[in-house]
Amino acid sequence: MAPRFPSAWLDELRQRADIVQIISGYVTLKRNGHRYWGLCPFHGEKTASFSVDPERQLYYCFGCKAGGSVIQFIMDIERLDFQEAVRFLADQLHMPLPQLEEDPDYQRRRDQRDRLLAANREAAQFFHSTLFTEAGKPMLDYFKRRGLTDNVIRKFGLGASPAGWDTLTRHLQGKGYSLEELRLCGLTVVKAAEPATESSPAKPQRAYDMFRNRAIFPIIDQYGNVLAFGGRILGDGQPKYLNTSDTPVFNKRLGVYAANLLRKERHLERVVLVEGYMDVVSLTQFGVPGVCATLGTALTAEQARLLKRFAPKVYLGYDGDSAGQNAILRGLDILQAEGIPARVLDFPDKLDPDEFIRRDGIEGFNSLPAISPETYRMRRLKEQHDLSTQEGRTEYAKACAAILKNLEPVELENHLQELMVQTGFTRDVLLAQIGATLPKAVPQAPPKRESFKRSAALNGEDVRAEELLISLIGTGRLPGDIANEEDFTDPLLKNLYVDLTRGRSAASLVEEQQDENLRARVSHLLLTPPSENTDQLIRMAQDCLNSMRRRRVEERIQTIMRSINTLTGNDKIAAMTEVQALTAKLNRFKSAR
Repeated sequence: MAPRFPSAWLDELRQRADIVQIISGYVTLKRNGHRYWGLCPFHGEKTASFSVDPERQLYYCFGCKAGGSVIQFIMDIERLDFQEAVRFLADQLHMPLPQLEEDPDYQRRRDQRDRLLAANREAAQFFHSTLFTEAGKPMLDYFKRRGLTDNVIRKFGLGASPAGWDTLTRHLQGKGYSLEELRLCGLTVVKAAEPATESSPAKPQRAYDMFRNRAIFPIIDQYGNVLAFGGRILGDGQPKYLNTSDTPVFNKRLGVYAANLLRKERHLERVVLVEGYMDVVSLTQFGVPGVCATLGTALTAEQARLLKRFAPKVYLGYDGDSAGQNAILRGLDILQAEGIPARVLDFPDKLDPDEFIRRDGIEGFNSLPAISPETYRMRRLKEQHDLSTQEGRTEYAKACAAILKNLEPVELENHLQELMVQTGFTRDVLLAQIGATLPKAVPQAPPKRESFKRSAALNGEDVRAEELLISLIGTGRLPGDIANEEDFTDPLLKNLYVDLTRGRSAASLVEEQQDENLRARVSHLLLTPPSENTDQLIRMAQDCLNSMRRRRVEERIQTIMRSINTLTGNDKIAAMTEVQALTAKLNRFKSAR
């Protein structure tokens, strides 16, 4: 389980993370009154409906209803979960995490990470500059032969490593980096000194560049940090591709190539996941949005969860060879386990994405069939069974039934028609086999009702009055005894009232709303009301209370009158007496109004 951050520490983080300053790094804001306004970064618009409230430290879009605290904004804009967004902000503000405040080694690790990332950045600049020198001419010629333009070369920061044994190492040592730092980065290989033996003299410590005579692909994370490098050999050397091993700043299981470009793309409908660096570069150059690649490893659960932040679907566009096709099956299993809808791009003639896009262009890519996981798995199963025999058709039908068991009826029908033709079994037989593969139903407890939804008994007038009163109380400028908990009938608003009167911040109340619609509603409610006059705020609150309490009295009178004909004796007298008292109270409300 992820650690929980102390409430007091989170409050300090929110106070130090000026929401206007943070959001201004992503959105151009202009002040209008006591709020700032800009174009919403979460949906396309031409008229500014995105509002930032510095007093309450909240944002809200009146167009798409996105809203929340500065932490929620970072979660949405950077595609991070809560824990990661908190760490992101804490890092920006140089605030040690609570569990690290007393860790004497924390600053050393932080300083080391900063130094390694800086060394990688210097190396990336060196490689990119070298590409346009005589030493990098073979690599530049290679990129040009692959059809890359100068713009896309700059976009990906592509580079060249010279053929010399230690050119980069000497360059970075001249910038002040030690051999140990370069070794930790994976940029330099350091061979320890060897003592003399009877058969050989002593050998001093040796250091040489990890990447030599290679075309270089920098691996950059979603925050713009250069983490590692991939290098393609020119000529017949081995390995063809050399990648940085895991280092203190890089773990190939956690990231994807071109994550920095994914982060900049808004409103992606799907991510296209491919195998190689050149596949990403070529597809991007031809105008395919949302392309990335795994880093020399099969798709991992961590990478799948990362991709889910950028788009709701993942399209697998692996190579057409047998290794690529097997990787698709593993990738589909990972995506299914993470609950991510997937499709498979069917490249013809066993071409890889780079070869295909250069042959057929963006029009050909856009017309590629994107087949469902079930269709792809059935296609692979068909290759493994001899459908010319009854045994092969039977085993194939049974294997397909296991794949189709969880499909919706409409989707299932399409596959049934095809399976009937392929195997010769009737529809009823196939349905029976699919039913036989279904797991036994496990009784489940009914879902918990959401206690914070609007009460069905409230009408629009009641809701508006209660909501406005919460907005007014949220300013902190009303007398503490102006209202009480019993004034609220909407469960959410009653909880907000209790928390606000206990001193909870508006931003913290918004963050704890797990449901997106509730979070938007609370964000909207807790924006500062359009008045800075305290007397006016108090009058508005009293009007809300009069309206709310008057409605309660009217509803109570109606309830009594509906049942009064069923009462007798003292019960009827008591009911009439209560109606008279309530009517007098109602008249006082009307007079006050």
